Formats: sequence, structure tokens, C-alpha cells
Amino acid sequence: MPFDFALKAAAERVEAYLHDTLPSADNKIAEAMRYAVLNGGKRLRAFLVYESAALFDVVDADPVAAAIECMHAYSLVHDDLPCMDDDDLRRGQPTVHVKWDEATAVLVGDALQTQAFGYLAGAGHLDLLRRMADASGVNGMVGGQAMDIAAETAATPLTLEEITALQAKKTGALIRWSAEAGAILAWKDPTPLGNYADALGLAFQIQDDILDVIGDPEATGKRLRKDEAAGKATFVSLLGLEGAKSRAAELVDAAIDALAPFGEKADNLRDAARYTISRAA
Repeated sequence: MPFDFALKAAAERVEAYLHDTLPSADNKIAEAMRYAVLNGGKRLRAFLVYESAALFDVVDADPVAAAIECMHAYSLVHDDLPCMDDDDLRRGQPTVHVKWDEATAVLVGDALQTQAFGYLAGAGHLDLLRRMADASGVNGMVGGQAMDIAAETAATPLTLEEITALQAKKTGALIRWSAEAGAILAWKDPTPLGNYADALGLAFQIQDDILDVIGDPEATGKRLRKDEAAGKATFVSLLGLEGAKSRAAELVDAAIDALAPFGEKADNLRDAARYTISRAA
């Protein structure tokens, strides 16, 4: 199946599962949870779960894909809050704290996080659940977010090495979890997929930095050029626009090379790596 169709199919599959299994919208929090999760998005993390599962002939990956989408949505709801990135648009729609209020957004994020762990508990794979806790907590996404917030008021901008370490936690940890999920479900060595995901995640973040400079706000569905206005160091500010593009391309090559053990079965994952630096949103 061509990559575009595979990505769309993954999105439709996980969205159908989420639609059927998320709490019904009979109160404000449940309504806002569904709004945060079901308002579009690339569903790249769910795609990685499904594709990595297919490498090992794992069929029932829906709860795992739903878990990562809930965890990702929770991170976005909290990231958009005034105390963090203070964004009023997400995927072209009002952010949760704008549509409702800040307290609702905090609670919605909390509820989506617990929903994610509920899905994983239902999947019955303790190691996958433990790895999610690590990837989403202080050693992963939350730790990276804390580093990012600290960088906003730091006396000196972050170095390239520091930004790379930050993004490996903030963005990369959950991308790695998604790509490794299939191997872990099958009780196989996740190292090749982890190496793939490390390169993919960093390329993804570099492309985000590039789009923040040259992207179209209508295409991205959010405000751009905030990092430049805040004086934050980014891959573009440190490497230059062409240097950032070159580094992202090198990472895509590394991601593709890491998939060599899987042969043609991993072609969609290879295309996903190429997609990270060709996307406009």
C-alpha cells in the first residue's frame, strides 16, 4: 500500500477505535477530551505503531495506537496553555483552554493521560506500559518540556548538543516508543526500530523548526515564528536554514538504513522518514 494511503488508513483506523472507546460526551470534560483527540492530525505515531506491529505480524494494535494518540493529545493540550507555549490555535481550531477555560484544559490533559494508560492496561503488556511511563515522564517528554521552559529564561541560548538532548526527550521519546511498540508486543529486539525512531524524531523536530521560519500558518494550523520572536535557539538559528535542511536529510538517510533488517516489509516506514522532511504541516 502506498505511504499516503497507509497513513490515511492508520488515521481512520485509530480514529474509529477512539471514537468508539473514548468516554461519551455527556459532560464537559468528556466532550473536551473528544475534541482534543478527534480534531484531526497526521496520526504519525499511530501509524508507527501499526507499521511496526505489521513487521512482526501483530494484528491487534488498536489499543496501543489509541494510547499513543491520547498521550500525544494530552501533551498538546498542556503545551498550548498560557503557562507554557500560550497558543490559541491547534490544527486550525481553538485550543482547549480557549474553547473552554484553563482549568478544563488541565483536567482534560490529565484525563487523556490516564486514558492512555487505561488502553495499555487493557492491552495486557506490562513492559509496553512501563516504557510508556518512562517515555512520557521526567526521563522523556515531561523532562524535555521542562528543559524547553527553562531555556526560555536562560542567560545564554542552548547549544546544538543541548537542543538535541532536549528534543530527544520532548518529541523523540514518544516517537521512539511508537516505533518500538510492534517489536515489544512481539517480544522481539526493538533496537533497530529504536535507532530508526531516534533519527526520525530528530528529523521531524528539525523540520518543525524549518516550518516555523518558512511555513504557512494556514497549512500548519498554528502560529509560527514564535521561537525567533522569543530569541530561542533552534536548529535553524544554530545551523542556518540550509544547514538544518541538510542535517534533516542526513537523519532521514540514517533512519532508512536502520530498517535494513526488515527488507520490503518496512517500505512504508522508509517513506514515513522521507515524509518528515517533505511535509508542510
